[in-house]
Amino acid sequence: MKKFDYMSKYGYEQLSYFYDKSTGLKAIICVHSTSLGPALGGTRFLDYADEDDAVEDVLRLAKGMTYKNACAGLNIGGGKSVIIGDAKALKEDSVKREAFWRTFGRYVESLNGRYIAAEDVNTTTSDMDFIAMETDFVAGLESKSGTPSPFTALGVINSIKACVKEVYGEESLNGKTVAIQGLGSVGFDLARKLHKEGAKLYVTTRDKAKVQKAVEELGAIPVGLDEIYDLECDIYCPCALGATVNDDTVNRLKCKIIAGAANNVLKDAPVHGQILFDRGIIYAPDYVANSGGVINVYQELLGYDEDAAIKKINFIYDRTREIIRISKETKTPTYLIADQMAEARIEAVKNLKRIYNR
Repeated sequence: MKKFDYMSKYGYEQLSYFYDKSTGLKAIICVHSTSLGPALGGTRFLDYADEDDAVEDVLRLAKGMTYKNACAGLNIGGGKSVIIGDAKALKEDSVKREAFWRTFGRYVESLNGRYIAAEDVNTTTSDMDFIAMETDFVAGLESKSGTPSPFTALGVINSIKACVKEVYGEESLNGKTVAIQGLGSVGFDLARKLHKEGAKLYVTTRDKAKVQKAVEELGAIPVGLDEIYDLECDIYCPCALGATVNDDTVNRLKCKIIAGAANNVLKDAPVHGQILFDRGIIYAPDYVANSGGVINVYQELLGYDEDAAIKKINFIYDRTREIIRISKETKTPTYLIADQMAEARIEAVKNLKRIYNR
C-alpha cells in the first residue's frame, strides 16, 4: 500500500507511529478527519500478522469512525488507534500493564487533543483509566460512561428492528432466526437481548466456552465457523472482525437482513453492497447499526447522562428506517445512502466553519 496516495485519495489527515522500548508498546494512531471536531475512536489491541495489516486496519477503522460519528449527529471527527501485540499476556502482568497504558496515554497527549482514545477490541475501561492518568483526551472511563458494549448492542437491536419492520411489516423479533457470528462482549450481550425478544439463535465463535455458555443460557444452536454463511435464517449478525461479506460469502448468504456490531462488514463496499442490494437483502450499514457505543461515550464529553445517551441510541431505529426508505426510492444500496448522509453533514459543517472563520 502506498500510504500517502491512499491517505490523499480518502482524505486522511494524520497517521502516527509510536514505539516505547521499555514497555514494548507498538502503536499506530490514525486521524481521518477533524472537520466535525476532535477525532474520537477506540483503541484496538491485536496480534497482527505484520505491520501492514495493522496499518490497513487502522486506516479503514478511522475512516469508518468519521462516517459513524457524522451519521449519528455527533460533533466529533473520526480516528482510531491500534496496538500490535499480545493483549492477553499484558493483562496478566499488572506491573507492566500500568506502565504500558500510561505510556500510550502520553503519546495520545502528544497529539494535543486531535485524537480522543476510547475502548475497543481487547481493551477495557480500566485500561482507559490508566490512559487518563496521563491525558484528558480519553473517554469511556469506568467512573463515567463505562463499558460501551451494552449500548452498542442496544443500537444494533434498534437497527435490526428497523430492518425487520421493512421485511415483515412489524418490529417483533419473536420467532425470528438469527445467526450471530462472534460472542465477544457486544455479541453476547446482543444474543441475550435477542433471546429475551424471543428470537431463535444460531451462534459461532472461536471460543468454545462462549459457545457452550450461549447454548446453556440462551438455548442457542452452535454452528461451525464457516457454516454460518450457509444457514437459512432471517438475520445474519456479524459481531466479530470485519470483511465477512466478501467474494467468498456474499452469494452464500441465505438471510433477508444483515445487521450486526462488526465494523467494515463489507470487504469491498461498492461491489458487495451492490450484490446484496440486487439480491434483495437489506443491509443495515454497520457504522449506523453499531454506533450506540460511541454515542454513549460521546455523552461523557458533554457531561455524562445515561438517559440522554439511550434516547439518542434509540434514534438509530429512525435513521435506519430513513436509509432503507431512500434506498428503495432511489434504487441505491443502503451503504451508499449512509455514506452520502455522512458526507453531506461533514460538507455542510465545513461550510459553516468557513463562514465563521471569515
